[in-house]
Amino acid sequence: MIRLHKVSKFFKTKTGKKYILKDVSMELPSNKNVAILGRNGTGKSTIMRMLGQIEFPNKGDITSDKSFSWPLGLGGGFVGNMTGRANVKFVCRLYGKSAKEIDEVINYVKEFSELDDYFDMPIKTYSSGMRSRLSFGLSLSFDFDYLLIDETLSVGDANFRKKSKAALLKKIESCNVLLVSHDMGTLKDICDCGIVVNNGEIQYFEDVNAAISKYAEINK
Repeated sequence: MIRLHKVSKFFKTKTGKKYILKDVSMELPSNKNVAILGRNGTGKSTIMRMLGQIEFPNKGDITSDKSFSWPLGLGGGFVGNMTGRANVKFVCRLYGKSAKEIDEVINYVKEFSELDDYFDMPIKTYSSGMRSRLSFGLSLSFDFDYLLIDETLSVGDANFRKKSKAALLKKIESCNVLLVSHDMGTLKDICDCGIVVNNGEIQYFEDVNAAISKYAEINK
């Protein structure tokens, strides 16, 4: 379960505070794949990172007894001067992988990401899509209670998107996801329930189709 208690998140602007959330309290049930919907600029990615306890509210608390991946679609957290291979090895060591496990993860990520020679080139030479593919493959190599996914499934050509979706569906047989996406078909295929972010508030819907309908309503 993920619990929000009187949570406020805002950014300071020249015209005052811009609220992403304002005094929100709610609970997201365990063992559900959660779609996060909202118009551009509403703070969907910020909320996903807060739910995953990677970013924190200005006020209030977000608590959970679950483990969370890094955000798959953002490709952040890599060391730019290090190669893709070196970054993967570094993350594996941080998570206590054995030498054998590290070799297995490296081989998997290289094959899955389809980076070819770029896998042994510095991350700073990568496009944002290449970073996302590396991040996605790396995350699939670890076991988390929740995967945090930010539009990753829109990365790459049609074949890569198809492969990514199939790999994710296989992975979520043993974990859950918090998914930010504008692809309603993907949300319907993967998610059970949804939250809609609008004007500093969150509405929770037990059925993802109801969340999608609400999202369509506020975008008329």
